[in-house]
Amino acid sequence: MQELKPEFFARIDENDDELFYRTPRIVKHIDENACLAIETFYDKILPTGKTILDLMSSAFSHFPTRMLRERVIGLGMNSNEMATNPMLTSYVVHNLNHDPILPFDNNNFGAIVITVSIQYLTQPIEVFQEAHRVLETSGSLIVVFSNRMFPTKAVSIWRRIPTGQQHQQLIESYFNIARNYENIRCIDITTKCEGYTDPVYVVTGQKG
Repeated sequence: MQELKPEFFARIDENDDELFYRTPRIVKHIDENACLAIETFYDKILPTGKTILDLMSSAFSHFPTRMLRERVIGLGMNSNEMATNPMLTSYVVHNLNHDPILPFDNNNFGAIVITVSIQYLTQPIEVFQEAHRVLETSGSLIVVFSNRMFPTKAVSIWRRIPTGQQHQQLIESYFNIARNYENIRCIDITTKCEGYTDPVYVVTGQKG
């Protein structure tokens, strides 16, 4: 992956994100097959008995029902969206593009997920470094994405890359530049079915 230049994280709409996210969107941003693929994957990978951080959270976490018994903290832009999310035991309104510092103590989470939102981060390296700080040792940062986006709010480099594999390579570079992540893996979990379904890709890394 080429050097990550500041202009790669420019957006078509540079107005304050609070304006864009002020109106609640109580919708799923991917189709049902993709939602099920993510839920199935999370059921296999998310730990039990650990606090989970749903980073860039919204109305839907795409978690399996067993996660209703776990402690899940949401961090997102719209309180109304997160208030409707049954998976969250608590939530924090926080704009990562204004302030990438996570308002949590060190070594606090067994896993952190970013679901279909990575394309909106303008300071991904700083956020990945913060995720590393608040993860427990051997805890995982799990990034799941598809091909859907709000194009005016997605960063330039994301819009310019044509394939899911190249997006995986971009996210892998975030892990590598942030440093101190191990066992970085890229996975295609797209549902195999007749007809169209939104593709689903994953990049994960563990805190070393």
